[in-house]
Amino acid sequence: MTGKHQRRAAANEATIRDVNEGIERGQWPGEEDSPVGFRCECARLGCNRLIELSVHEYEEIRANPRRFVLLPGHEFADIETVIETRPGYIIVEKRDEAAEVAEENNPRG
Repeated sequence: MTGKHQRRAAANEATIRDVNEGIERGQWPGEEDSPVGFRCECARLGCNRLIELSVHEYEEIRANPRRFVLLPGHEFADIETVIETRPGYIIVEKRDEAAEVAEENNPRG
């Protein structure tokens, strides 16, 4: 995947991450351990699939701006590495230019 495509894919994923940040902010206090439907943060255009995890689980993943939550099979080996597999989802970490874009577009940083 070229650098241009890496940057575009990472920008798509960062946009979905912004949506998930809004989902997280919309939760009631005290519900941090309840399952929430977060959007798959993959680079596939048109993916609207949901992943159930708690706010605490999402926060653990988001502590690293290079990490994203995806459905199994939605990863792109050219730009990311699967670092963990959990029931119903995987955690990936961006590499190279995609990692730079993820950090640049981190709404927390």
